Amino acid sequence: MLYDIKGLNEECGVFGIFGQPNAAQLAYYGLHSLQHRGQEGAGIVTSDGDDLFPHRGQGLVTEVFSEEILTNLKGHHAIGHVRYSTAGGNTLENTQPLHFKSRTGDLALAHNGNLVNADSLKHLLEAEGAIFQTTSDTEVVAHLVKRSKLDTLEDRIADSLARLVGAFAFLFLTEDTLFVAVDPHGLRPLSLGKTPDGGIVFASETCAFDIVGAEFIRDIEPGELVTITKHGMSSRQYMEPRERAMCSMEYIYFSRPDSIIDGVNVHTARKALGKKMYEEAPVEADVVTGVPDSSISAAIGYAEASGIPYEMGLIKNRYVGRTFIQPSQELRERGVKMKLSALRGVVQGKRVIMVDDSIVRGTTSRRIVGLLREAGATEVHVRITAPPITNPCYYGIDTSSKDELISARLMPEEIRQEIGADSLEFLTVPGMVDAIDRPFEGPLKGQCTACFTGEYPTPLGSLELEAKL
Repeated sequence: MLYDIKGLNEECGVFGIFGQPNAAQLAYYGLHSLQHRGQEGAGIVTSDGDDLFPHRGQGLVTEVFSEEILTNLKGHHAIGHVRYSTAGGNTLENTQPLHFKSRTGDLALAHNGNLVNADSLKHLLEAEGAIFQTTSDTEVVAHLVKRSKLDTLEDRIADSLARLVGAFAFLFLTEDTLFVAVDPHGLRPLSLGKTPDGGIVFASETCAFDIVGAEFIRDIEPGELVTITKHGMSSRQYMEPRERAMCSMEYIYFSRPDSIIDGVNVHTARKALGKKMYEEAPVEADVVTGVPDSSISAAIGYAEASGIPYEMGLIKNRYVGRTFIQPSQELRERGVKMKLSALRGVVQGKRVIMVDDSIVRGTTSRRIVGLLREAGATEVHVRITAPPITNPCYYGIDTSSKDELISARLMPEEIRQEIGADSLEFLTVPGMVDAIDRPFEGPLKGQCTACFTGEYPTPLGSLELEAKL
């Protein structure tokens, strides 16, 4: 597998569109703009009002879909998904949208997030005779919907969503209806937009609206279920909203800089994080550089606040293939240099401040510090625009155990020695919350900080013990 320059892997991304000609092509463009959220697989399911037409595959959006395939995906409605495997393995069976056939009609669904109680629900469903075709937690929801005793599909979906614990943004598509829902804490982003001719669009990030010519209307609220038919759009609360808890890493790392989440532009938030980082941890140096791509905005913010010039000290190679054989340590090290390079002319003989968004396992930071030193940097000062990640995430990020987290094992000074930096500082939780400045009340302003504090917004059930280990 290609060496991953970042310590965290993206979540998934979802896109839906209703009432537009060439829905498959628009979904393709929408998914392409969300590609950063998952590169393991992609899929689209369309509807022409009578039938569903699915296609999914492993790989990037451009690898999964051809012009011929998109032409065969007929209809005016579509949902799509880009996948990073947060639950279940990276297999075609787990690639979404999942598509289910029954005598009462077809159902396709796409999910961004992770269900904390998926295993317990699966055991209950299997005891009732359910047979699962995938290892994805998303399939649990389809079985819950099918087994609900309520009259309408909307009520059955609402009933099923109320039984879920965890993080989710769901899209459900039938032959003639699109349903959209977000978990009661709003852990995962999902926005609503409209095209000039009245089409309705949903996406994990607002950056997907620009490419399909849609105007942002609003965010889907926590605990909200939206239903769209040819007769129009309606909304209801399937569950009362809980305390807001948007994932902090959406602002720090996951989302594209041009996206807006709950009224906050991601680029602006990252610049503010960099400025706050300087306030909390200034240091004398000659240049500031950021680790591409998500840390560039924060590095610019640090440079502006400090008066130290920002320089492009690290370059990301965007043309590295998705697979790379690394049978030896020497080749693994070369894999880093294939993906990232230090500019000798910028850093040689200089004291460098390297701004990054997170340290997860520590190996990436150590190698990047090494690249800067090899290029002639006399000092490397590392500034992380997030607090230390000390706790696993159960909501859709691939840090499922403390064993993977260097900050759970070592103090910052020990980590500094481990990565070979001259100094290392992390942003504090209050500094992070203040910099992102979400428009909500409370000490956390509606952010989830569980991976930094260990305070989870939902019950963890059987995972509670694991979280404390």
